[in-house]
Formats: sequence, structure tokens, C-alpha cells
Amino acid sequence: MPISASVQSAIAPPIPGNYWQWRGQSIYYVQAGEKHSARPPLLLVHGFGASTDHWRKNIAELQNHFEVWAIDLLGFGRAAKPDWEYSGDLWQEQLHDFITEVIGKPVIIAGNSLGGYAALCTAAQYPESVQGLILINSAGPFTRTEPTPELPPLQKFLGDAARQLFRQPWASFLLFQYVRQRSIIRKNLQKVYLDQSAVTDQLVEEIYRPSEDSGAAQVFASVFTTPPGEKVDILLAKLHSPLLMLWGVGDPWMRAKEQGIKYRQYYPQLTEHYLSAGHCPHDEIPSQVNALIRDWVFAK
Repeated sequence: MPISASVQSAIAPPIPGNYWQWRGQSIYYVQAGEKHSARPPLLLVHGFGASTDHWRKNIAELQNHFEVWAIDLLGFGRAAKPDWEYSGDLWQEQLHDFITEVIGKPVIIAGNSLGGYAALCTAAQYPESVQGLILINSAGPFTRTEPTPELPPLQKFLGDAARQLFRQPWASFLLFQYVRQRSIIRKNLQKVYLDQSAVTDQLVEEIYRPSEDSGAAQVFASVFTTPPGEKVDILLAKLHSPLLMLWGVGDPWMRAKEQGIKYRQYYPQLTEHYLSAGHCPHDEIPSQVNALIRDWVFAK
């Protein structure tokens, strides 16, 4: 019996990668597929806690149509994890330098979650490096247009106390040791994937493995100490690239339809699709996402 393309992509082994030295730090990346004179390379950027491994199902199919690259953001995956301040500004500089120094030509950049925010920062701040932008359940704050609701005093106190607590190194370290357990990783993935069969032992291991690296706890702690980055609406005002937005509507971490309205408000020329998936549609329903990416790029 022939194996379907979706099953083939699910069992495709990871593609061997290489390391690039950036600001004295080792950055892991993978490259697949052939160069195409008619279309730009495709650069894939993972979300928080993930890595290039999270794109293996996509690379397995997309390499038949594109020159495909995927990169570990500094602090994640197999990349170095120095004790730096992590932010959209840092990652956009990493991505821009990678496009310039390694890929050597403008790209279509695709990002999931935190990787979507980093990709948006790159496309907005370095338009010469990006010919198209694909955001998949992208993270990032918008400027508030209405007053922040006043919380009851006790709730406000507890919220402020919790934020201050996890700014303490010992508290964030203990939280990191808890959330990096394989059982907790699995439970959290099951909350954000609609298709529970997509939460495999391999996926859990791909997320667990980098947590053993030196410096991983400090990267995790930076979530509580790094200042918020540029607002999404400000970035969209600077954007000139074609924009494809893919939303998994079963994502409990963000209200996809509400977020979609905001993106359309500030960038009405975008193309969007709402999918039956959770926070990571590219991994949960890879063949659907791959087809949408392929068709959108071919139609450009």
C-alpha cells in the first residue's frame, strides 16, 4: 500500500544541518532543496522552545518546490545559549545577517508563534532582505486602543507579586525545572494541539533535548525580564511585503479570529486562512499548510 504524503512527512528523518558563527556564537541551520531562479528561498523560523526540528514535516514536502532553509534562533534548539538579553531586536538582527551572509539573496520568511514575531520584525526593519512574509499563529502585542480594565486590588497585587517572584533567578530556575519535564511538555503540547496523535514521543524529545544545554535556564528566565518588543501595529506600518497569515483556530493561547481582525485593520492587503488546528498548524496539519504556502508563493 502506498504511503501518503502526510505520513511520509511525519516519518521523514531530520535533515542533517550545519553551524554558522554569529557574534561568536554557534547557530544551527538546515538547508534542503534546489535553487530556483523563478522564486526566492524559503526561510522557516520556529517558536519558543522549539527548533528546526519542528519544521521537518514541512521541509520534507517543500524541498520539492523551494530552496528551503530553517534556523535555530539564538537561545533555542542546537544554537548557543549565552546569557544575553533576548528580544525581537536581537533575533531580527540574527535573521537579517543569516539571510545576507549565508543565503545570499532575499527570502520569503515564515515563522510560527515567537518565530512569527521575529520574522515580522525582520521583514519590517529589513525590507531589502524579505520578499514575502508568512505568519503562522504569530505572537506579538498590539498597541492598546482602549483603557486597561481596572483589576480588583487583590488580583492586581497577586499578579504583580507573581511577576516579581519569577524575576528572581531561583524562582525562574525552579519553574524551568518543572516545565522541562517530559510529562509536562507532553501535557502542554496536548493542550495546544487539536490532533492528539500529533503529540508524539519524537516531538516531546525534540523540545526536551535543548533544555539540557548549558544556559537553557537563563534563556527561559529572560522571558520574565526582557522588555516587550515593538508593537505589531507599528511593525505592520513599516511592512511592504506580501503577507500570508495562517491561523489554527483551536489555539487556546490566542484568539485567532480576534487577532485576525487586528491584522486586517493594519494590513488589509493580507491573505489569510483559518484552519482546524491548534497553535502549531505547520506541525499538526503539515500537508495543508505546505499546500497553502506553495500555492500562495506560486501565485505571487
